[in-house]
Amino acid sequence: QVQLVESGGGLVQPGGSLRLSCAASGITFRNYRMAWYRQAPTAQRELVAAITSDGNTNYLDSVKGRFTISRDNAKNTVYLQMNSLKPEDTAVYYCNAYWTVLRNDYWGQGTQVTVSS
Repeated sequence: QVQLVESGGGLVQPGGSLRLSCAASGITFRNYRMAWYRQAPTAQRELVAAITSDGNTNYLDSVKGRFTISRDNAKNTVYLQMNSLKPEDTAVYYCNAYWTVLRNDYWGQGTQVTVSS
């Protein structure tokens, strides 16, 4: 049974920081591209950051220089460090695991991030 469990969301003031974590089980974590998506009310889900099995990363333009994605294969966990948060970062953040070989695609349940004063 595959599980992706996100944690670390919450309410933060503009300019603040949060670190999201996603703990995976039931998959060979090191094989998977891991990513964070987000979805704001009335908006489409968008890719925020991704990290390949080789450690290559890519980011949504609006978060470059503020967010950092990383992974710990020993802990089967992917992180998203979010700094200098803005109100427009408010969304539900979802963890995603994708393996290109078998096209396995898994999602977490989401964690709410709210940036407001």
